[in-house]
Amino acid sequence: FCRVDPYGFERPEDFDYASYEAFFSRYLVVLTRRAIKWSKLLKGNNSIQKSLKVKRYIRKGIPNEHRALIWMIVSGAQANMEQNPGYYHRLLEGEKNDKLLEAIKTDMNRTFPDNVKFRKTADPCLQHTLYNVLVAYGHHNKAVGYCQGMNFIAGYLILITKNEEESFWLLDALIGRILPDYYSPAMLGLKTDQEVLGELVKMKVPAVAELMERHGVMWTLVVSRWFICLFIDILPVETVLRIWDCLFYEGSKIMFRVALTLIKQNQAFILEATNFPDICDKFKQITKGAFVTECHTFMQKIFTDPGSLSMATINRLRETCREKLLSQG
Repeated sequence: FCRVDPYGFERPEDFDYASYEAFFSRYLVVLTRRAIKWSKLLKGNNSIQKSLKVKRYIRKGIPNEHRALIWMIVSGAQANMEQNPGYYHRLLEGEKNDKLLEAIKTDMNRTFPDNVKFRKTADPCLQHTLYNVLVAYGHHNKAVGYCQGMNFIAGYLILITKNEEESFWLLDALIGRILPDYYSPAMLGLKTDQEVLGELVKMKVPAVAELMERHGVMWTLVVSRWFICLFIDILPVETVLRIWDCLFYEGSKIMFRVALTLIKQNQAFILEATNFPDICDKFKQITKGAFVTECHTFMQKIFTDPGSLSMATINRLRETCREKLLSQG
């Protein structure tokens, strides 16, 4: 068995090779079928227009060979990169903020210690690329600078695009447009969205909301890493990439769909919890196992399980949750 997955991540000691092989042999058939459909859709010219067909294709997964390109197009990163030729390199050559460089350097060795491509001994070592992308971004978006969590996101982008400049523009798409205010110093958008999830759980899985309330468990305790890392290191790689396919196309509400599906599917299991640590432990366990590994079925579920979830509902909840947070100040 291969100890390292195709993305360079070492598999944990207790990795279940048998069930993974069983899943992957089925999933390969799906991937092959999707790849043929995508090739027809792209017809060798590297552009697509947003449409219901494209949205449907994206929900069913983008084959790896087209992933970087499709992310670039649908997120608007491609257009931005073309409108700003040479901008990325100018950021790297310009004046630097020493405090920012220090913060980024500190996190370099903490980024994916279980990924062989990010090791100092790797050739090429992706740490250099990661450092450049984060330094450029910190100087491009001074309001955000650098915040923990961004290193993991940039790292994933680099693994998929294998391109420094594209990773920079995709990071900009995520932080600047797709995720509202997750990484600003006050992290108000992130805190807001955790509260929004709490409200959605009240509406859609009330028994779990009630349990959390009864034991005084704050949502931020159990889901903040889901949101900060966009499910990196929480869910299996293939599943995270499928989530990101939709995130780049459909925006931040995908985060709620995933979170609600995890909670709803595991409602009975979560409700077995009888105390505070127990609840936290259950939330760690629901992100492992066959349900989340079977990424194709999982992705079908996130669009059916939570039921309807309109952007209007989310924006309304965001407003009330944000006001509540600001008034608590």
